[in-house]
Amino acid sequence: MRFKRNGSYTLNRKSKTKPNGKKAPAEEKKHYMEPEYTKVRVVDFDLKDLVSLPTKEIDLNEWLANNTTTFFNLINLQYSTISEFCTGDTCQAMTACNTIYYWYDERGKKMKCTAPQYVDLVMTFVQKLVTDEEIFPTKYGKDFPNSFESLVKKVCRYLFHVLAHIYWAHFKETVALELQGHLNTLYAHFIVFVREFNLVEPKETCIMDDLSEVLCAPLPHYIAYLKVHSVVW
Repeated sequence: MRFKRNGSYTLNRKSKTKPNGKKAPAEEKKHYMEPEYTKVRVVDFDLKDLVSLPTKEIDLNEWLANNTTTFFNLINLQYSTISEFCTGDTCQAMTACNTIYYWYDERGKKMKCTAPQYVDLVMTFVQKLVTDEEIFPTKYGKDFPNSFESLVKKVCRYLFHVLAHIYWAHFKETVALELQGHLNTLYAHFIVFVREFNLVEPKETCIMDDLSEVLCAPLPHYIAYLKVHSVVW
């Protein structure tokens, strides 16, 4: 079964460890963990219902392709809201919590990048994949390649790095734009998805386990954040 791969939030802006990380110095206070922020979300339903394979008639690879493409679009959109604050001067390395991420080129050469350079490499890489008909086929009867699952895992790992960096380096700007509800919902949705299908290893996401535990907790602990903003799923 083929279906359109898209999805977006409606945003109203107000004006080492291999494969590519190592410990960074001195961890700062995690403002995004403060209760006044963690309780803010834009939906009030169970995200697991969104990520579970709906029926046996839907091919698993097609489901992974649809969701991976959607998360790419949403995370790219979320990053765009703070991209003007993420510069080579303000973010001289791609950091998140106590980790510095490095990019590895096609030959496996390790490259230290500024955060905006790293994010650009990620988005360019993912864009190329999800628009490649040989890897993410959209035509009926076209088979997915044998390497598809491993490529999806790679994409999800990179997208996690972008989300983690937004929280770590640009959460204050996100709050100033009143977009923390969108970010929290996107992050929780993404984590529930990758956990459901084992797409990112726990050792990769453990740097954000404290936030994941709070945002992925049962919904009664949260207050839906519906003021001003809306969400399109």
